Amino acid sequence: MQTIKESVTVAWAAAWDRGEVDALDAVLHPDYRRESANRGTITDLATLKRDILEVREAFPDLVTTLDKVIVDGDDLAIFWSTTGTFSRPLGGVPATGRRVRTTGSNHATVRDGVIVRERVTWDQSELLLDLGVPSLRSAFETDADEVVVDDLSGALGLDALKGFNRQFITGVTVVTTTDADGTPRGLAANSYASVSLEPPLVLVCVQKTSSTYPALFASSHLGINILSNAQRGTVATFASKEPDKFAHLDWHAAPNGSPLIEGSSASIEAEIKERLQAKTHTVFIAKVTHAELGDAVPMIYKAGRFFDGEHLQELEAAPV
Repeated sequence: MQTIKESVTVAWAAAWDRGEVDALDAVLHPDYRRESANRGTITDLATLKRDILEVREAFPDLVTTLDKVIVDGDDLAIFWSTTGTFSRPLGGVPATGRRVRTTGSNHATVRDGVIVRERVTWDQSELLLDLGVPSLRSAFETDADEVVVDDLSGALGLDALKGFNRQFITGVTVVTTTDADGTPRGLAANSYASVSLEPPLVLVCVQKTSSTYPALFASSHLGINILSNAQRGTVATFASKEPDKFAHLDWHAAPNGSPLIEGSSASIEAEIKERLQAKTHTVFIAKVTHAELGDAVPMIYKAGRFFDGEHLQELEAAPV
C-alpha cells in the first residue's frame, strides 16, 4: 500500500505534468478545500482541476518537481518548483514566450489517508508575478452573486455609476503602438492620467478585449496622442471597427517606433514599465521618453459629447 507521500507524488506528476487531473481524486477528499494565502480565497477540487488545465494550456511544456514532502501525523507539507514557457494566454494576459521558474509550498491536513484541506502560497497571480506581470487583487476576484447598494435592491447600480462617470470631463487620447509586423495599432481612450513629473510617469487603462491590446501588451513602448478640435473624424475612426485605422491618417514614428498622429495638440512616447492586471483591464504605467507639443486646441469630452477646448473660463471663487 502506498503511503500518503507516495500517493501525492504520483498524483501530482499526473495532474501537473501530464494534465491528468482526475488522478487527484485518489489523494483529495470530495469535500477538499484549498485556501490561497495570497488572496484569501477558498476553492474546491473542481476549481483546482480547472486551474491546473488552464495553466497547462498556457504552459504546454510545464514540468514540476517536488523538492520535499514532509509528513508529520495529520500534517503534510509540500515544497515544489516548476518551469515552463508562457506560450498561450492566461487569465486574459497575452503570451510572452518567456520561460519562467516559480516555486511554492502547500500545507495540507490529512484525514483517513486523503487531503481534506490545503493552504497554499501560490496561485495564478503569483505565476504572473514571476513572469513580470503583477496583478491587482481585483484581477482574480469572482463576481459576487448579490451586491447590495444604497437602495438595498441587491443589484449593482451600473446606470448610476455610468452617470457618475459621464459627469467627469476629460480630454480625448489615442493610444498607439506597433505589432510584431510593424503595423501601427491604436485605440481611443479617455483613461489617461499623469502619475508624476519626477520621474515622468503616465498611465492608461486598456480593456483586454480591444483589438490593439495584444500588440500593446507585447510592446516595449506606447504613444499617447491628445486629440485637437480638428480631429473629430479621427475619434470616430479609432472608435470604429475599421481594420486599418491608419490608412487615411497622417502620422510619424517616435524614436522607438510608436505612431504619433499629425495635428494632435500634443503627443508623447513612453516606455512601458508596469502592466498591472485589473480584471477586465490592464493598467499600463510608462515612463515618458519623448514629447511633442503643438499649437492645436485640445478637444474636451463629457457625457458622450465633444466640446471645443479653446473657450475655457475660470470659475469664480466660492464664497467663504
